[in-house]
Amino acid sequence: MATVTAVTPHVKGRETAALRDVTVTDPALVRRAVKAAALGNAMEWFDFGVYSYIAVTLGKVFFPSGNPTAQLLSTFGAFAAAFLVRPLGGMVFGPLGDRVGRQKVLALTMIMMAVGTFAIGLIPSYASIGVGAPLLLLAARLVQGFSTGGEYAGASTFIAEYAPDKKRGFFGSWLEFGTLAGYIGGAGLVTLMTALLSSGDLLSWGWRVPFLIAGPMGIIGLYLRMRLEETPAFAAEVEKAEKSRPKVPLRQMVTGQWKTLLLCMGLVLVFNVTDYMLLSYMPSYLTSELKYDETHGLLVVLGVMALMMIVQPFAGALTDRVGRRPVIAAGCAGFLLLSVPALLLIRQGSLLAVALGMGALGLLLVCFTAAMPAALPALFPTRVRYGSLSIGFNVSVSLFGGTTPLVVTALIGATGNMMMPAYYMMAAAVVGGFAVWRMSESAGRPLPGSAPAVEKR
Repeated sequence: MATVTAVTPHVKGRETAALRDVTVTDPALVRRAVKAAALGNAMEWFDFGVYSYIAVTLGKVFFPSGNPTAQLLSTFGAFAAAFLVRPLGGMVFGPLGDRVGRQKVLALTMIMMAVGTFAIGLIPSYASIGVGAPLLLLAARLVQGFSTGGEYAGASTFIAEYAPDKKRGFFGSWLEFGTLAGYIGGAGLVTLMTALLSSGDLLSWGWRVPFLIAGPMGIIGLYLRMRLEETPAFAAEVEKAEKSRPKVPLRQMVTGQWKTLLLCMGLVLVFNVTDYMLLSYMPSYLTSELKYDETHGLLVVLGVMALMMIVQPFAGALTDRVGRRPVIAAGCAGFLLLSVPALLLIRQGSLLAVALGMGALGLLLVCFTAAMPAALPALFPTRVRYGSLSIGFNVSVSLFGGTTPLVVTALIGATGNMMMPAYYMMAAAVVGGFAVWRMSESAGRPLPGSAPAVEKR
């Protein structure tokens, strides 16, 4: 990175001055930062993908019951429990990232995520130690949830502060590319094991393998993150703070940003409800509720995620050209209008119908996965970006995103209405539509409180 002094015009609502430094980004360094951030996100979602796709087996291992629905509810309950502590992790890691640096905190969250996931693979079954098994599973999930409280906000902030202003959407989209890669890795491994192993082998030892892989993945991710320098935006903010600006306390990150936090939560709500519905809940919906063949159902979802990965970078570049707001708004409108038709297609049960319905939802989801990694960090100024984004993001994910599989499963059980997933996504789209209406466009503009960033040529 390098800086030169330049004269910039006044921009309403942003910290500006007549003379400001311009950050000249090094493309090679930006690519390294993107890889390191995306790998951590991939590891987080590798675990989520494994947990979601092997939920039926985990229910039998840790929550013995004569009722398959009760087993699935218990498994998703442990899944949702991790999201209850995510806000606590965000309140710890977010402000810490604004004080000591993004890179250090992201290295710490990587270690904790790897340990939590690896530990699940070592837990004895309910048949071996009784009630201690689900309690240990819950403890490992809580460690994961606490660490991920600082992961997404930190990774998106890290990429946003490294990327040039005119390509922030493109580079940010690779964060969610990592998410999809992690999901495909986790789900693909589960699919392969389901096809190759007998149900008895999968139940006795096979389910442990995906979780144990997290150890080596964590070491690789930690190595990549430790090699990176701090972001130029944070380095400049440290220099300002040393001269005249005090550190921002946690309370001010909330009270001083409360309107923006609500806006952030609305955007995260539609992003995560639809994300967890499609990628975490639908595999179990196809198998448990629609009695769809397990292997074929997983392959369809894998195909949808592969399609999303192909489209993701192009959609990210599109947000740099047309703006984040139009792309997010298109996603909200699409989920509002097409959720019911898509689910009706899925419920027909044929491979083609399921693929078309899931594919439509996947392409709509790309509107969020491509735009949000660049849009969310741009809501907050540099001095509170990591902390405020961590709080807003994780509170919304905890209340609405991670609870989606549990809530929808319970709603179907209570009402018998198999269309509940569509109605839930439509409600989220309404909230997201209001949030995008209230947000300001950030494409091509400097991050609030940061110098303009241009690409070295």
